[in-house]
Amino acid sequence: MQDLVGKVAFVTGAASGIGLGIAEALAQAGVKVMMADIEQDALDALVARLAATNADVAGVRADVSLKDELQKAADATIARFGKVHILVNNAGVGGGGTYGEWSDASWDWVIGVNLMSVVWGIEIFGPLMESHGEGGQIVSTASMAGLVAAVAPGYNVTKYGVVALSEGLRPTLATRGIGVSVLCPGFIRTRIMESARAIPERLVGQIALPDPTALPNEFAVMATQAIQNGIDPLYVGELVVEGIEGDWPYIFTDNNFEGGVDLRFAAIKAGFDKIRGRTPRH
Repeated sequence: MQDLVGKVAFVTGAASGIGLGIAEALAQAGVKVMMADIEQDALDALVARLAATNADVAGVRADVSLKDELQKAADATIARFGKVHILVNNAGVGGGGTYGEWSDASWDWVIGVNLMSVVWGIEIFGPLMESHGEGGQIVSTASMAGLVAAVAPGYNVTKYGVVALSEGLRPTLATRGIGVSVLCPGFIRTRIMESARAIPERLVGQIALPDPTALPNEFAVMATQAIQNGIDPLYVGELVVEGIEGDWPYIFTDNNFEGGVDLRFAAIKAGFDKIRGRTPRH
């Protein structure tokens, strides 16, 4: 995938934030892009904006938490562009609540968007990439919360899952000419804190939303400020393009959380040290 000109990409969550940055960077690299998002109006406006730059882009509305809508989006991509070389599983939502705040509906939503859409995306688009024999790349957006469990439990669970899925599939799909990368961004200037805007109609009223009049906790204030002053999504997109060209296993956006990863693995190593030298009983 070192020569991206003329290749075709499918990008979820493409009407804002990281997804838009990736779609824009791919288009600038000469890639034809099918942009998928649940927000139709925003999608239409951004497809028109990119098309005005002579980018070869199209849009398809999809609720990626529903497998049949992802399948229809794949069908639309093939109908429009004929094939697909790059899959970017980017759509994601925050939320799910902390311990004591969970509900079946919130788990259904967060897992559906953040994790199952990645599973289904690979299941649907993988064979399409194999079929043309021209190679391909899968990039799935996790988070630094996929390496250090520092956010809400539901979010952490899904992002750890994306990392594990990507790591596990990388050697398998390499034999089929498909590279696998996992994107673990830090604080990016997105609307992740406004994820409630994307709750599907079938779940409206079943997911408790944050009380806007309540005093946010210290972490929420810090996270909101960090995101507002976060990294430019287009810069992230440019890193993703470079990661695709170089088949990077991990794509990071900055080194701010490297120390946290070091601490996690040091704690794991310490766990092994506690039983080092013992002979297990069989």
